[in-house]
Amino acid sequence: MEVKAKLSFVRIGAQKARLVADMIRGKSVNEVTRILAFHDQKAGKIIKKLVESAVANAEVKQVIDVDNLYVKTIYVDEGPQIKRFMPRSQGRATEIKKRSSHINLILDER
Repeated sequence: MEVKAKLSFVRIGAQKARLVADMIRGKSVNEVTRILAFHDQKAGKIIKKLVESAVANAEVKQVIDVDNLYVKTIYVDEGPQIKRFMPRSQGRATEIKKRSSHINLILDER
């Protein structure tokens, strides 16, 4: 029985979030929370909250033993970009892309 959690429109680039997602894929939930508790990157805090949300979903379903959960699948997709412009010299402007992402997490029982 799988437990899912999804976080959409997170204001972090997908490439930066994938670094943390690759680090926790396949590990147990207890190990993931220990790793991400002391992780410095912004994506670490975001993904830690998502894992805790998925564990809470498992507790509500009451079909899975929460102690045996592991990260079966986690993937980060690109979300929409907010486009802004910054003034430059001689009347020019450069575009700034504020990226977002969608994070999907699936926990399963070992």
